[in-house]
Amino acid sequence: MIYSMTGYGKSVLQLPTKKITIELKSLNSKNLDLNVRMPSIYREKELAIRKLLAEKLERGKVDFSIYVEATAEDTSTQINTPVVKQYIEQLKNVVDGDAIELLKMAVRFPDALNTVREEIDAEEWQTINTEILTAIDDIINYRLNEGKVLEADFNNRIVTISKILDEVIAMDPERVEGVRERLLKGVEELREKYDENRFEQELVYYIEKFDITEEKVRLKNHLNYFTESINSEDSNGKKLGFISQEMGREINTIGSKSNYAPMQQLVVQMKDELEKIKEQLLNVL
Repeated sequence: MIYSMTGYGKSVLQLPTKKITIELKSLNSKNLDLNVRMPSIYREKELAIRKLLAEKLERGKVDFSIYVEATAEDTSTQINTPVVKQYIEQLKNVVDGDAIELLKMAVRFPDALNTVREEIDAEEWQTINTEILTAIDDIINYRLNEGKVLEADFNNRIVTISKILDEVIAMDPERVEGVRERLLKGVEELREKYDENRFEQELVYYIEKFDITEEKVRLKNHLNYFTESINSEDSNGKKLGFISQEMGREINTIGSKSNYAPMQQLVVQMKDELEKIKEQLLNVL
């Protein structure tokens, strides 16, 4: 089972005086990159939220936001009545005007309005925290569904590489015989006498240098290990990345040793499938 690092989660909470929207978005990243945005009243909870997100989401570039929309009369700003009255009295000594005009002028002066710092209501925060957990569950499910799509793609490409490898294995005797014939033809064209026993020894040595038996076996093992890792309970994109690197080494070695055009064409096909796997692995948690 694998999870994608791409995901989206959302939860909406309606309170008596306001509507709170909690939103989570994530993209791929080598590590956890958290960006948290929220009203200042909830800022003291930021560290706890960061810890929770790190524990639940593990990796990715994650944007977490809390939006608050007032839906009823609920203000933390109050008129500083004594100060406003004092301003009005002073203005009367300077200009003539009715009370409304003087009030308009007075409320523009410093300290005419008081902003009361809001405190977090414990019960309200408990409700908000529950909705945060709901949004996290939402994004995890999104990641799981995206992971299933990736998993299907990986399995198809692993099967394709495995089939091409079977073609390589079936072609290998033909390749070895082709190498033998080319060497023999080259020696005969020299029109020189040669020791057949010595030639056979040299031929065996040469063919052993280009033997790909170990690479074929290791590549087969890596393909099986990749499939096993996908089907394990944990999603580990880094581990799958390491396995794909080992697969690439074996494929490259087969290509460099093959010295046979038809086999090198098959190697190119395997490389193409592997590159597509590596690209998609960047999105795996």
